[in-house]
Amino acid sequence: METTRFDGIDGFSEICIALGLEEYEKTNYSSSPPKILQIVAYLLEKSIQKNERLLRVKSRIEVEIITIFHGSKAPAMSMKRYVERIFKYSNCSTSCYVFAYIYIERFLQKRASFYLTSLTVHRLLITSVMLAAKFLDDATESNAYYAEVGGVSTEEMNELEMAFLFSLEFSLLVTAEDFAHYCQYLEVKVAGEIIGLRN
Repeated sequence: METTRFDGIDGFSEICIALGLEEYEKTNYSSSPPKILQIVAYLLEKSIQKNERLLRVKSRIEVEIITIFHGSKAPAMSMKRYVERIFKYSNCSTSCYVFAYIYIERFLQKRASFYLTSLTVHRLLITSVMLAAKFLDDATESNAYYAEVGGVSTEEMNELEMAFLFSLEFSLLVTAEDFAHYCQYLEVKVAGEIIGLRN
């Protein structure tokens, strides 16, 4: 992406480097995964906790509609470990995780009655990362490969992809400005919140 598009964002290059978006070396994975993974995992986990508290109250009044994105049970793997697994095996660029987060937000805005929970988050994440890689990267893995990484069948992966695309009305474009502002939000606000929780 051309840096001139981000002139309005102070320190955009530094934000990208802090998130691990600048030519992050796969060989560095064992020592320190890029910060974007931790941030995405944190935001998804936070949303899950909020929604599951809400659903415990709402379940007395209404029944949640089950979709293809609902697993029969929540995977034992934590959100952080799942994000890191996708990163380790998918070979997609780190910018895909910013795109994937944007796609999940768009998906949730289009489907107001859908809740991000421990039963839905893993399928949404693997689908959004796969679509981000297809849209953003020059070379990507097959649906069958992503299915294996994500812990679903190839048939399910294909169905998840189509359901996700139709929900987004096939709108996968993220403008340079939106990308820059999301990066700034993720690095400045969310990363600061995570550090605050540790102290």
